[in-house]
Amino acid sequence: MRKLKQKINEALASVIPITLIVFILSITIAPLPLGMMLMFLAGALLLVAGMGFFALGAELSMMPIGEGAGSELVKSRRLPIIILVTFAMGVIITAAEPDLTVLAHQVPAVPDRILIWTVAAGVGIFLVLALLRTIFKLKLKYMLLILYAAVFILAYFTPDSFLAVAFDSGGVTTGPITVPFIMALGIGLARFNDEAHSQEESFGLVALCSIGPILAVLILGILYHPEGVSYTPFEMVHVETTQDVFKTFMAEIPHTIFEVGKALGPILIFFCLFQCVTRCFLKRQLIKIIIGTIYTFIGLVLFLCGVNVGFMPAGSYLGAQIVTMPYAWILIPIGMIIGYFIVKAEPAVHVLKEQVAEISAGTISARAMELSLSIGVALSLGIAMLRILSGINIMFFLLPGYALSLLLSFYVPEIFTAIAFDSGGVASGPMTATFLLPFAMGACEAIGGNVLTDAFGIVALVAMTPLLTIQLLGLIMKLKQRELKLDLEGDDQIINFEEAEL
Repeated sequence: MRKLKQKINEALASVIPITLIVFILSITIAPLPLGMMLMFLAGALLLVAGMGFFALGAELSMMPIGEGAGSELVKSRRLPIIILVTFAMGVIITAAEPDLTVLAHQVPAVPDRILIWTVAAGVGIFLVLALLRTIFKLKLKYMLLILYAAVFILAYFTPDSFLAVAFDSGGVTTGPITVPFIMALGIGLARFNDEAHSQEESFGLVALCSIGPILAVLILGILYHPEGVSYTPFEMVHVETTQDVFKTFMAEIPHTIFEVGKALGPILIFFCLFQCVTRCFLKRQLIKIIIGTIYTFIGLVLFLCGVNVGFMPAGSYLGAQIVTMPYAWILIPIGMIIGYFIVKAEPAVHVLKEQVAEISAGTISARAMELSLSIGVALSLGIAMLRILSGINIMFFLLPGYALSLLLSFYVPEIFTAIAFDSGGVASGPMTATFLLPFAMGACEAIGGNVLTDAFGIVALVAMTPLLTIQLLGLIMKLKQRELKLDLEGDDQIINFEEAEL
């Protein structure tokens, strides 16, 4: 209970800033209806409780399962089995990812199932590629360079209506279910494979798995030609009393339980089969994993119910209200402030920070990671709001952004490149899909913009900017270490000179 209380306190500190921002906006420039405000506040409470339960559950269940699977897969040394099992894991986990389902429901260009299974296949293939990279010790920066070159070549031939959706798919794929499992899988693979290089090889799986969906949806865009594409505006739920709020949340809970059960079910089936074959977990570990799975289930139900019912309507309404003001440009600084604080409420960000601190033995602090991510997401929200107001093509930002990120990878320590590209996927989680995307869609719809080309792409931008800020953090740390080394060498020379005089 003490650990759960600690996790809930951490979640409270993360959610309070975005809650205060929305409250301040609602009593100043963009007043929310009372019922919607009550739903938002109730959603914030569920968010805090859900993040607390999820963080503890992921620590007790998802991460041990991932680490155990990674170690056992490499230990088997049978490449065909490794490839088959890894591909199946990637497809199963991704198809069950709640974030992907949320995005698919909002994309009018293609049926939900087609988009979900296309993305899942992309992740499965690239999870295999990521695993082979770890086994054969391939350099991540060269793989990223080649793969992103392929992405932008394909993007040239893809219709505009699919471009933003394709890059958004890469961001939402790495959500609260996928990230803890994949990151732990990478740690298990690296520790068993080569202890000496486990720091660098522990990260990078999420980075590669984020590319797979982009390529898959770009190819889908070239081959698939939907007829009569249209966008259905977001439907607001009308509530007037606290009783209406309660009924709205209660009506959502069964659906959310089903979605979370559908997400966790395949992972549990995989774990049961894995344990029956390998027997790698002891009885005490199994009990902890079962308890952790229950915590994860409760956490995700509370979290997703909170964001779907409380945050999504508020985001859409606020975006529409702010952009129709006489000074619509204020949408840009407001979006940046929201972006700075909202990333702190992403569940998978907490998982990433803890694993970075653990693997780097504290040399990369959680505070530095959090600040870099917040700055990156603030920049991405500023760009996204500018696009809504101006209609600038997203490729004018993505192409130079990724080019600079790949260039930086040749000048920063390899661990920072891996962490940066992992961070991009982690930062664009359920808060982005259920608050920021509706916020952008509400604003875009209110001014009569093209939702498919101007509002979609916000997830892609949120996934891109951390690549720059985290690598810049690595570059700063590298330069500081170099200065410290030069200072120490200078001190040694002075001491040696004084000794020689004596």
